[in-house]
Amino acid sequence: TMSVLQKVNVAELSHKSSSEQNLLPLKSKISSRSHCFTHFFNGLLIGLCFALLASGFTIIYFTNVSTDIFSQFESFWRSTAHESMIHDVFVLKDVSEAVEVVVDSDAPLALPSDDSCTHYNCFNVYRCSADQEVMKVYIYPVKRYVDENGVLISSPFTEEYWQLLETILDSEYYTDDPEKACLFIPSIDMLSQHYVRPKETSQILSSLPFWKNSGENHLLFNLIPGSFPKYKRRLDVNCGKAMIAGGGFDTWTYRPTLDISVPVYSSFSTAAGNRNIEDLMKSKRKWLLTTVQSNLVDVKTKNILLKLEEEYSEDFLLLGTNCGASNNSKIRCDKDSKWEIEHSEILKNSTFCLIMKSAYLAQPLLSDALMYGCIPVIVIDEYVLPFETKIDWKRTSVRIQEHALPEIVNILKQMSPETILQMRDQSLFIFEKYFSSMKAIVLSTLKILNERFFPQFSTPKEDWNKPLLNSLYRPLSLINPKLSLRPQQGFTAVILTYDRIDSLFEVIHRVVQSPSCVKVLVIWNNQRKKPPPAEKWPKISIPLKILQTQENKLSNRFYPYNDIETEGILAIDDDIIMLTADELEFGFQVWKELPDRIVGFPSRVHRWDNHTQKWRYESEWTNDASMVLTGAAFYHKFYNYLYTFEMPATIRNWVDEQMNCEDIAMNFLVANTTGKAPIKVTPRKKFRCPECATVDTLSADVMRHLNARSQCINRFSSIYRTMPLKAVEFRADPVLYKDCLPEKLKKYNHIGSL
Repeated sequence: TMSVLQKVNVAELSHKSSSEQNLLPLKSKISSRSHCFTHFFNGLLIGLCFALLASGFTIIYFTNVSTDIFSQFESFWRSTAHESMIHDVFVLKDVSEAVEVVVDSDAPLALPSDDSCTHYNCFNVYRCSADQEVMKVYIYPVKRYVDENGVLISSPFTEEYWQLLETILDSEYYTDDPEKACLFIPSIDMLSQHYVRPKETSQILSSLPFWKNSGENHLLFNLIPGSFPKYKRRLDVNCGKAMIAGGGFDTWTYRPTLDISVPVYSSFSTAAGNRNIEDLMKSKRKWLLTTVQSNLVDVKTKNILLKLEEEYSEDFLLLGTNCGASNNSKIRCDKDSKWEIEHSEILKNSTFCLIMKSAYLAQPLLSDALMYGCIPVIVIDEYVLPFETKIDWKRTSVRIQEHALPEIVNILKQMSPETILQMRDQSLFIFEKYFSSMKAIVLSTLKILNERFFPQFSTPKEDWNKPLLNSLYRPLSLINPKLSLRPQQGFTAVILTYDRIDSLFEVIHRVVQSPSCVKVLVIWNNQRKKPPPAEKWPKISIPLKILQTQENKLSNRFYPYNDIETEGILAIDDDIIMLTADELEFGFQVWKELPDRIVGFPSRVHRWDNHTQKWRYESEWTNDASMVLTGAAFYHKFYNYLYTFEMPATIRNWVDEQMNCEDIAMNFLVANTTGKAPIKVTPRKKFRCPECATVDTLSADVMRHLNARSQCINRFSSIYRTMPLKAVEFRADPVLYKDCLPEKLKKYNHIGSL
């Protein structure tokens, strides 16, 4: 531990108890002498105690002899151990208002940054509670660090760093108890290397109570590393094993699985609210490619750019930031400073924005380009892009090797308008989600770290990139019927079962009679009873696989199993033995035409009850339908992913707890995603299994069953905050259904029974 020279006024001590105030030393400082003496004395004391115990002595406290000695020892111990005994609650305030701490020139330095560090050898996972889903982050109290001459070491907080600390403080990750913390954040503004004093900052880091010489489990934020003349690619401060969330990493300085490459925040982001997103998406842009770095690149690169400008004057716009006497940071100009234009207007009117290597690898220009839907073209071979482990930059940007720069215009001209529109959409999404503010940057960083510490709760990479439910410019259907299904594919029958062996085998025999069934997947939901041995199962001509689940959950039927290789899924219960091969095949052919819908056989409808002012579940035969139950229905396997990872977890948990309503939940999900109604096929309405024992079914008590289903509808609609289900007066039947023609002229003959 260390003692600290603190200048404390009465107001700052007023909230502390008198006992706490007595623990505050009046005058001390960070120095190597006090640091070493404290450790020496502690070690000597512990050694003495062990020696006495080993010799068989009993340590007795003689109050009449050694009162003065022990009181002096107690005073010294409490003084030197103050930092470890009392942990100040972090209060967000300016450095000028904080307690002053003097850093001696001989204070110990932190260890140099360890280039061999990874998450697996430089992070102590045992500090992170395995019982939690969210890591806890502790912020050190703000101090005003000065050197021996009284010169400020820790500069006043920039607005960006203030927002950074404020975001952590207000987040679910924050804790004011360092003993519960998994991660530690020093309250020292190191966002820009330009304002950092490397030696003194290293001494401050070394003095932190939980740094423990190595910096393990500490996170440092540094958006702009390096300074004139070296411009290093990583924070130039000794930081041992500490993680760095930095902008401008190259492949040589970045430590995979430990560091995080983050965006450089752009001050222009404050104007994001003034954009017209619809215009940005639909506008035809004036220039194919633009760069505003003409004065920031080396001579060789600039000559290539000048040649491109001469050859492709209609497509390529070359600008710079050195605009003569103009001090306006929003203005860009040509090489002769004769023509000026606002930075935002350039980005709005450019399809692609060229980003090249300059003194700093990471630049606010990347954020600016994304903000206006100008697709970044990155010509920096070794640049580690922001949040690279999560963001799919291939969908958002174009990366071209530096040696291919002379061919850049020809390369970009080969891209189709559809691809450009998709990348522009992704650019706007990525900016809004991860680049738009310091809050977005910080929360994204903490989320990545949290998923690193608790991988069992991680979000799939697709969810970081694909605006699944809220894109403004995708069609309501996320599945394009023209692109969805390859003609040669059939469907996979997914059968949820518990222990009804006889009816299960009958269902398997039925579904394989459909020519389009290419695989049967049985989800065995019984943990107390093993599936029958292989020789007992039906002998069929297509693959049959049995998966035994770890828990008896209805949601198991909608998990995106890797064994489902087809896009089409037939979800069917183990007691639906009445469907014919013609009905199944016709249902699949209808689904192929409408792959974004649920297409199936048992239909239901929801009604509004004016008396109870609630929704009611109806199973009566009606002229309309708003649900098709997944006891026998086709749908796209994409919805399994949405059900498992994107649908509100409260719905999924409710289904598993109640052992009911998983089919209603799937109908809500699809309707909310597409805005479309399901499709009922064929006239069949009766689906009760005559051979199955009714005592084992969930629907034995009809009224109780209907009430429970009504409760599900009302609960789900309150969670969605709307009623997404759509009713439709429509049913699909074969073209020649009911026509008086010979059977051999009809493709589907065994259709028509109720």
